[in-house]
Amino acid sequence: MQRSLAAVPHHSIKNEIKLRCTEFDHRGNVKTTAGEFLKSDLCQQHGLHARDLRKIDSSFNNQMPAILVRPEAILVNVGHIRALLKADLVVLFDSFGSTDSYNQSIFIYDLEEKLRMNTSAAGGLPFEFRALEAIFISVISSLQSEMEVLVHFVTNLLAQLEESIDQNKLKELLQYSKKLSQFESKTLLIRDIFVEVLDQDEDLANMYLTEKKIGKPRTKDSHEEIEILLESYLKQVGEIANTVSIVKQQMQSTEEIVNVILGANRNQLLLFELRIAMGTLGMSSGAIIASLYGMNLHNYLETNPHAFAIVGSTALGISMMVFAFCSRKLKQLAKGTT
Repeated sequence: MQRSLAAVPHHSIKNEIKLRCTEFDHRGNVKTTAGEFLKSDLCQQHGLHARDLRKIDSSFNNQMPAILVRPEAILVNVGHIRALLKADLVVLFDSFGSTDSYNQSIFIYDLEEKLRMNTSAAGGLPFEFRALEAIFISVISSLQSEMEVLVHFVTNLLAQLEESIDQNKLKELLQYSKKLSQFESKTLLIRDIFVEVLDQDEDLANMYLTEKKIGKPRTKDSHEEIEILLESYLKQVGEIANTVSIVKQQMQSTEEIVNVILGANRNQLLLFELRIAMGTLGMSSGAIIASLYGMNLHNYLETNPHAFAIVGSTALGISMMVFAFCSRKLKQLAKGTT
């Protein structure tokens, strides 16, 4: 029975945090739309602890995905969906500031349709499993859509980089690399939640809330239906994670190739600068002779008709010898590094 608000001091109610929820009854009809409930009332009504609600409270930043099995309910915080499932009730918690309103709307329509189905039409799945399946379908569809968008942009960008290396494209590659890493991390966390639940036989058996309500709880090793359901969607999440991993490997390979090409271009530029420096050194060596004869000192060659040719040839020869020596040493160094 829900606690009466009149019995609680006014200042206590004012300070207590409220959660905004939408409730669906056992027929799939909306019972409450965007209703605000005190955390204490939710805990008392559904047999929960306050720490349980922290897993689905969107006011806490950097929340980890979670599927918590409790005696009377299943708490789900996966992707853009935060929900509480019971044998005859589904409570959806609104995510403040969520950007997945479109996916949320599609999910609600699908959830209503599945909840209105009877057990035989739903393949023998009880009420809580039909709600759980609707959640998984919505989360995986959202992951699939996000993955396709990222893979499309990354693939096109890698194809452009194969044709020409551009600084702006490299910046875009860095941005998409970060986005892809964040998406991969989110997908792996969701996959780990499936694995964690599948490893707990007791939790799997306790997820049969309908049978528990009618006094026929499952034994610890009797949970084949929910195990098949979880494994099916675990496989789909694993496929998405594998696709992202392959695209990341392609990005890393492209980055390595780009670094090799840029390194080769830098080496060519350095080699060109060295050759210019060697040519300058050779000319400077030959210019020493010209500077000696340009000091306006008498050297008895002013009247010699062959002096210009001799001095010029000597200076040119010295320049060529210095350049040849530097070129030879550069080739030796180049061979030594290969």
